[in-house]
Amino acid sequence: MARPEFNYTSYDITDKDILYEDNHLIAVNKRAGDIVQVDETGDESLDEKVKKYIAKKYNKPNGAFLGVVHRLDRPVSGVILFAKTSKALDRINKMFKSRDMHKTYYAVVRKRPHPETGTLIHWLVKNSQKNVTKAHDREVQGSLRSELHYKLVAELNGYYLIEVDPITGRPHQIRVQLSTLGTPIVGDNKYGYPRGSLRKSICLHARRLTFIHPVKNEPIEIIAPVPHDGFWEKFEGMMIQ
Repeated sequence: MARPEFNYTSYDITDKDILYEDNHLIAVNKRAGDIVQVDETGDESLDEKVKKYIAKKYNKPNGAFLGVVHRLDRPVSGVILFAKTSKALDRINKMFKSRDMHKTYYAVVRKRPHPETGTLIHWLVKNSQKNVTKAHDREVQGSLRSELHYKLVAELNGYYLIEVDPITGRPHQIRVQLSTLGTPIVGDNKYGYPRGSLRKSICLHARRLTFIHPVKNEPIEIIAPVPHDGFWEKFEGMMIQ
């Protein structure tokens, strides 16, 4: 059984957490520390919080439908999308599988990446018992091919801001691949940073999600403001819009 990583305070979802909503979809700016779906910790999951928000907002005493279409690691913040109808869920799932959803993340590290721009390809194996993923330079038994593009976009007081565009979506992918590059994410002591964060978070933020709406067939871009924690705000103006 995976060891719980967090003791945290749970907050209800409010209007200020909603980044986008229509009849088919709802996008939330996830807080670091929230878990997307229930696990062995028993902590209230984000999908349950969003269900409660929808049920209250639209006066649905029997509850609301909500489909989980992708996930963010617990210590990661940023945009996460849910489906409000089964039709949207089916179509969004197909878009993720066909890689028609474009996600952009930002990570803060303490070591300048070398090279400053590049593509990382590894074969990842997750140990579910320890909740840790290992990267290999070649295919091994049980591994999944994982690819991302990255580039250094800014430096501030010895910290480096990296933009990451994952091509695949594997468990802990960005965290383990940047660590393998020699640039572990600030606060991510699971993957090589020397100490954890007092905020129970790591400096990885899902900034942007772009796609064609599965029902309306129109382009959608959703951008998640960074956490207001006294650290991330210093980097927000450096992010490429």
